[in-house]
Amino acid sequence: MAEAQNIPVGSTTAGQIAVAAESTVATRMSAPPSFDVADFPVPHGREEEWRFTPLERLRGLHDGTAVATGEGVRIDVEAPEGVTVETVTRDDVRIGKAGTPVDRVAAQAYSAFEKAGVVTVPKETVLTEPIRIAVHGQGGVAYGHQVVELGAFAEAVVVIDHTGDAVLAANVDYVLGDGAKLTVVSVQDWDDKAVHVGQHNALIGRDATFKSFVVTFGGDLVRLHPRVTYAGTGGEAELFGLYFTDAGQHQEHRLLVDHNTPHCKSNVAYKGALQGEGAHAVWIGDVLIEAKAEGTDTYEMNRNLVLTDGARVDSVPNLEIETGEIVGAGHASATGRFDDEQLFYLMARGIPAGEARRLVVRGFFAELVQQIGVDDIEERLLVKIDEELEASL
Repeated sequence: MAEAQNIPVGSTTAGQIAVAAESTVATRMSAPPSFDVADFPVPHGREEEWRFTPLERLRGLHDGTAVATGEGVRIDVEAPEGVTVETVTRDDVRIGKAGTPVDRVAAQAYSAFEKAGVVTVPKETVLTEPIRIAVHGQGGVAYGHQVVELGAFAEAVVVIDHTGDAVLAANVDYVLGDGAKLTVVSVQDWDDKAVHVGQHNALIGRDATFKSFVVTFGGDLVRLHPRVTYAGTGGEAELFGLYFTDAGQHQEHRLLVDHNTPHCKSNVAYKGALQGEGAHAVWIGDVLIEAKAEGTDTYEMNRNLVLTDGARVDSVPNLEIETGEIVGAGHASATGRFDDEQLFYLMARGIPAGEARRLVVRGFFAELVQQIGVDDIEERLLVKIDEELEASL
């Protein structure tokens, strides 16, 4: 368990580096999940699920004043042969199958979208090329919903790439049939003024495997809420995350893995780097092991590297266990400054300071980047990390 003596939840040191603390609240949200936005009161910032979020920067997504405009986002889908790509209305039975909104913005997104995208991979289909979904902001306000569904024993990689400028609230559903294998790479590479709030729901079938990579670089405010539940025994979930938070940016990742089925596994690993005055990263990692979920094996970890003064991290792992009949459960969180000893070691061997700094940060992220398995995405992320570091030199 994380050390929590004499440290208030979310507290920070004088140098603005947050200390991980054990939360005193349950992992369940204060309001029951609902598709109806009226079931959620307008947040004021004092609620547990909103206390880290600067509401004034949501541009009206939280209180209903953000009205969708025609120039919100453009969505393009490239899919290999055999994959079905559809645009459907909100009464399609596949929408909402993976999960229900748990906060007001997610419910607002569900209530306000007009058309949803559905990508279907038929059963026993094994794709050798990724499905690519490009979401490009065109300067307006948009609400959206995307469904990705894999039939039994299907295998696929899906890349969802967010670029441009927009105020976007969108939910994404991943539905995995029995024995299916899905890898998702969600990249948030927005322009500086963009706002993106999203709930990602994954419903994992029996003996199915779900691997998620959430990568966040751009945007003024990005708040993402990945959630995992299991539809059958033997399901496995791996949730990886990488974020680089610059001056003035707010990046918030709030995860929930609900072990509601016996003999399932989960592993969570998120890493972030921060630099610049007012850079703020929030990571909330919730794992719930229900009483009926015997044989659960779970672990979650968050690591943060603070590169400059003036940055703030709030890292809160939560682990709620309702049965002792489990294989294992644990969590860890750590935040630290740039290691001057590593930098000195490299510089003493003739490596310039800027290059040494780049190597240390690359090494910090390399473990996660190398697991993505999509070459062009891996190369792009490493280039982006280098660009972020160049901007701070």
